Amino acid sequence: MANGEDGGGGGGGGGGGAGGQVDSGGVGAGLHGERQPNKVRVTTPYLTKYERARILGTRALQISMNAPVLVPLDGETDALQIAIKELSQRKIPLIIRRYLPDGSFEDWSVSELISD
Repeated sequence: MANGEDGGGGGGGGGGGAGGQVDSGGVGAGLHGERQPNKVRVTTPYLTKYERARILGTRALQISMNAPVLVPLDGETDALQIAIKELSQRKIPLIIRRYLPDGSFEDWSVSELISD
């Protein structure tokens, strides 16, 4: 009876009774168990140009889909211009997850990052 319970639920041989949980973290996520956030931040506090592009694009899409605007509008109607204004005023409610080579990650709020 114990063999029937252990072998059920598909192949792959998970472990630790996680039964059915899937980590969407990527290829290396299963090697060390679940990914854990770093307690001490080691990455730069500067917003990279790639993060800036993704943040502005994501926020502009949200605004174009009628998400609430978090800054006062002065006649702006372009979603990207509104997103840029929100970024300059540090009002974008998004979090950036930076993955590290050891499998851990750091979460940074956009308002914490330095953007020029």
